[in-house]
Amino acid sequence: MRYQRANEILPEELVELIQNYIDGEYVYIPRKQENKRTWGEGTGAREERKRRDRSIYQDYVSGFCVKVLAERYYLSEKSIQRIVLQEKKVDTGSVSLKR
Repeated sequence: MRYQRANEILPEELVELIQNYIDGEYVYIPRKQENKRTWGEGTGAREERKRRDRSIYQDYVSGFCVKVLAERYYLSEKSIQRIVLQEKKVDTGSVSLKR
C-alpha cells in the first residue's frame, strides 16, 4: 500500500468535504470487496512459505529432530511442530514428533 495525495487524485470539493471531518490526518480507505486479494497473493510469500514448510517436513521425515530444525530455520520448536503436523495431514504417512 502506498500513500497518494488526495488533492492530486480527488476533486477539490471532495477534499474540502473530507477536511471537515479529518484535517491533515491519515485515512485508510479499504478496497472494494470484489478487489480484495488474499495474503501473499501479490508477492509470492504464500508459495515461498509453502515451499519452506514442505522442506521442513521433508527434513523431519529424513530424520532431523525438531530442535535441530528450529535452529536451522530460525523458528521456535512449537512452530516446527505445528508445521510438521500440518504437513503430515497433507501427506499420507504417519510420523511421531521427535525432540
